Amino acid sequence: MSDVVLVQPPIEDFFLTAKRTIPYGLACIAASLEEQGLAVSIIDGLATNKSKIIAWPEEMVYLRPHYGRPDTSPFALFHNYRHFGYSFAHLGYLVQQSRAFLVGISALFTPYCESALETAVAIKKRHPECRIVVGGHHATAMPEMVMECAAVDYVIRGEGEIAMPKLAAALKEGRAADLDLLSQIPGLVFRRQDGSLKIAEPAVINNPDSLPLPATHLVKNSFYRRKQQGSVVIMASRGCPLRCSYCAVSADSGLPYRKRGVVSILKEIERAILDENVGFIDFEDENLTIDRAWFMALIAGITDLRKLRDFELRAMNGLYPPALDESMIIAMRDAGFRTLNLAVGSFDKQQLKQFHRPDVGKAHGRVLALCQKYGLDAVSYIIAGAPRQSAETTLNDLLRLARQNTIAGLSVFYPAPGSLDYKRAAELGILPPHLSLMRSSTLPLNHTTSRLEAVTLLRLSRIINFIKSLEQDQIPMPAPRSFCDLDLSACSERLERGLLLLGWFLGDGIIRGITPEGEVFEHPTALELTRKFIRAAAFHF
Repeated sequence: MSDVVLVQPPIEDFFLTAKRTIPYGLACIAASLEEQGLAVSIIDGLATNKSKIIAWPEEMVYLRPHYGRPDTSPFALFHNYRHFGYSFAHLGYLVQQSRAFLVGISALFTPYCESALETAVAIKKRHPECRIVVGGHHATAMPEMVMECAAVDYVIRGEGEIAMPKLAAALKEGRAADLDLLSQIPGLVFRRQDGSLKIAEPAVINNPDSLPLPATHLVKNSFYRRKQQGSVVIMASRGCPLRCSYCAVSADSGLPYRKRGVVSILKEIERAILDENVGFIDFEDENLTIDRAWFMALIAGITDLRKLRDFELRAMNGLYPPALDESMIIAMRDAGFRTLNLAVGSFDKQQLKQFHRPDVGKAHGRVLALCQKYGLDAVSYIIAGAPRQSAETTLNDLLRLARQNTIAGLSVFYPAPGSLDYKRAAELGILPPHLSLMRSSTLPLNHTTSRLEAVTLLRLSRIINFIKSLEQDQIPMPAPRSFCDLDLSACSERLERGLLLLGWFLGDGIIRGITPEGEVFEHPTALELTRKFIRAAAFHF
């Protein structure tokens, strides 16, 4: 039995990265609700290995030439479209069993908004007495769209730790019709008696240290295990002082940059490693290292905690290379970092100007040299396919990463509502026609970088990393060779298949795949890019 249930909906996509779906935001809100004496539970629709293949959405059929055939090669991308997590009906049943009077549903990302709304409909059908509130970035950016769903009673825009307890108190006291009271709840969107919407400005918590530690005991930690140990997410700060055009939480978004106190963060980490057997901690901050003094104090405290047990640290959202120096990298290694995820964006000066982002090229090279010196791995992320971004610019970025001691991470641009680039895409008339297409996997824009070029660049990043793995394992590169149609049904080794495909690729620039039955086929390939890549790289990485 619960007063309030917080729900993470299932996801429908070509892939899912489970370690990035820990419902940290729901745990933060749950802690504030518990502090008010409410009985709270979290129903995590993704904390299960259940998934099933479903039909591709009609609006995604243009992707079939790129993803339509299964590929068992190292250069594969996506194929089947899946429903990851519990069914909507099962979530409705679980909420009904809880008898909660208030249900909060997370709608973090715009392309998954339909799953959040289907969850709301399923819950309302099974438990019509409850009130449903939707929060998260999508709900903040597009509250009117969310409120078009009759199953949704409220939206909370912005940060919900203060708003949710206030809304729960109002409902528990039977004051749901008191519109003056509802108007005082930060970030709340609700329907007036005439059906019009009262839309509040997004709620912002100026002092994160005033909040209790996240209620991680309500998270299904047994599902989010990594190498037989617990895995947790921590947010040490909120917002970001940079103004990157592609980011929806940049300084231009209206969300201020705020840091938690070091003592509070260390308490959260200590609880995680002692109470939850945690061996992996991911900082999901937008810009973890930009305040050097604060970060170094945090790292020093974490290093002391390592005396209690061993654990690994990561910052998967990316680190800003100019904010990293030698003493900081040494301290990060000693505190438990094994890999640095580096946010580059691009090396091209004109593209960086469009991204509203400083040139990080020299700093990136310096950081990579320090990683090599101190035994750290690196992954470097660039963006492809942004408005007015050329494919050749991205190819040059990839070639630079190919020659550096780092894994190449290429992210296909998607317009995030609330970002400057979303507004730019709208002005250019190139926004995708459906909200479900606002994700990298759908190659959403077909502008100065075509979809064919974008998917080719994505596969080229896979080829680069495959070659780097050969070098690391001291496996000779295959020589360029002419394609010959072979029966590879008896060739099941991924490495052997990759070497065959790589040799053919070096010979003619065509990227090929291999079906599970061993049939070799051609992926649609922008040959002007791949052949330029082969000539320029000369494979002297």
